[in-house]
Amino acid sequence: MCQKQCRDENGFKCHCMSESHQRQLLIAGENPASFNNYFSDEFQKEFMQLLKSRFGTKRVQNNVVYNEYIGFKEHIHMNATRWETLSQFTKWLGREGYCKVDQTEKGWFIQYIDRDPRVLARQKELEKAKARERDDEERHAKNIEEMVRKGKEKEAQTANVECTELKRTNDEEKVAFKFGASSSSSGVSEETSAAVKPTKSFPSISSIQSQPSKRKSKSSNSDSNSKKKKSALEEIIAHEQARKKKNNTIVENWLRVGIVVKVTTKRLGERFNKKKGVVVELQDRFIATVVMNNGGDKIKVDQTHLETVLPTFGKKVVIVNGEYRGEIAVMKSINMEEFTADVEICEGRYAGRMAKSIKYEHISKKAE
Repeated sequence: MCQKQCRDENGFKCHCMSESHQRQLLIAGENPASFNNYFSDEFQKEFMQLLKSRFGTKRVQNNVVYNEYIGFKEHIHMNATRWETLSQFTKWLGREGYCKVDQTEKGWFIQYIDRDPRVLARQKELEKAKARERDDEERHAKNIEEMVRKGKEKEAQTANVECTELKRTNDEEKVAFKFGASSSSSGVSEETSAAVKPTKSFPSISSIQSQPSKRKSKSSNSDSNSKKKKSALEEIIAHEQARKKKNNTIVENWLRVGIVVKVTTKRLGERFNKKKGVVVELQDRFIATVVMNNGGDKIKVDQTHLETVLPTFGKKVVIVNGEYRGEIAVMKSINMEEFTADVEICEGRYAGRMAKSIKYEHISKKAE
């Protein structure tokens, strides 16, 4: 209330007996709610500012944020606010829509909801881009379905054609052959020529029977080749759809073996706090075994007490979350205002592709 910091207990006692403190008590007694609301608003603003700048949109335990907040020298104590406990303050943040709040066996967890207009505009642009990709995929799928349908119709037409043997009911009857789209006059001339020259040699019945079988074998081979090509296209489309369905979802567990992380808790000791290490083993989805860079100590840490590490430009990173999760890329640039980075994938089937506007917490330095 007096905004004065005392050196020791004796100084606090003298201050309480001073005239200025008594005057402030009288002012506060006239309207205590205004003082309480002022300190509550200041506490809430500073707490949310720390949560936004320090942890972003990551899911984190409320005690971790509060312990960092009270580390500031001029922080506001919670006993000066309208909330009696940290749990009450956490529930209030959830009710007011400032954070996503959930309770687990380990305690209360909070996740900041970013309502910045620039962030919302960027999210809308990403949604529009995804919608355009879905439209292109649907058109591509319809074209493939149309090709498959036409292929099946052609196959059915060829299957309906039946080849029969050449049979003669009368041995004295003249035989006339008509090749191609010839006119009726040509057919008459052929009949007359056949009548004048009865000794003319005609193709044998066995050779005539062999021709339809050859045509059948050629058509079957072409149909089998087209089916193979169609199946390959369908496999590629199915693979792309499965990849996008898998990678478009943001998962909670981002830990991976072979990345560099930073410890953000004092519970393991001051010598590990703010220090970097390499993830060498995963106990489960949220617990990792980390070998520290300084000293080589091996510790077991929960994911909530770790954060990703950004390397310098030109160094390799691992994408731990998002669309290209698991890919290895090279750091190209960063946007300090939006807390995002642009990377270029350097390995795998997506080598050479640029991944833009990736959040800091979705990439981490690759261990060398």
